[in-house]
Amino acid sequence: MNPWQERNEGVIKEFRSNGGQVEGWAPLILLTTTGAKTGQQRIIPLMYVPDGDRILAVASKGGNPKHPEWYLNILAHPEVTVEVGTEKFNTTAKVLTGAEREKAFARAADVFPPYAEYQKKTSREIPIIALERPTK
Repeated sequence: MNPWQERNEGVIKEFRSNGGQVEGWAPLILLTTTGAKTGQQRIIPLMYVPDGDRILAVASKGGNPKHPEWYLNILAHPEVTVEVGTEKFNTTAKVLTGAEREKAFARAADVFPPYAEYQKKTSREIPIIALERPTK
């Protein structure tokens, strides 16, 4: 297991043991995706931006020129599972575009200003993914 996987495993365990809280971390979700190449389930802890009834995930990868793997997984398999606090739900991830993406990115940068810096560091448009709770 590489160091990132080990770190993530520890974060996932603490998240699930403490009702979604991880000491020293911004608010997180656990996002379960299906691997684009492997078809295997992948769980990634991600910082998130609350946006009304939905959750926004930002595929920033710290301004890296390449998209994060979890985003590529969503493009291949948009059906995901989201864990936030003690809540868990299945949804279809929606990549935002145009004015909706711009508004969501501005909201994300308000919540976490480094997102604006990450966008300046890369030529790719940082994707914003909406994770909507299912309607009851």
